[in-house]
Amino acid sequence: MSNNEVLLIYDKECPACDNYCQVVRIRETVGKLRLIDARENSEELEEITALGLDIDQGMVLKLDGQIYYGSDAIHALALISSRSGLLNRLNYYLFRSKRLSYIFYPMLRFLRNVLLKVLGKTKINNLHIDGNHRF
Repeated sequence: MSNNEVLLIYDKECPACDNYCQVVRIRETVGKLRLIDARENSEELEEITALGLDIDQGMVLKLDGQIYYGSDAIHALALISSRSGLLNRLNYYLFRSKRLSYIFYPMLRFLRNVLLKVLGKTKINNLHIDGNHRF
């Protein structure tokens, strides 16, 4: 990973998550955003699993070696995002506050879980599968 690379690990099979991650734009001065599908085995998923982070409970942002999870990730994304475009401005205004991010993120996670159920998709379950570690 280069110093200017920003990693976002999320569930690509969730249409809402995927659309959000495709639309969010970070400022060029911050670096280049690299999206990582949490449904594919990767070093990044192994790292967050080793840290005990459940990807079904929140997306993960890695910026300058720092890991942001769930509401902290969406808050950090809002702060480093570009303000160009309606959705990026909306993202900034909704999630620039750590408190609002903390309040809204569980609702977004709940809606993701409902959407996955309606679409017949399983959760990622990166921490355990039938009581065994995935990796």
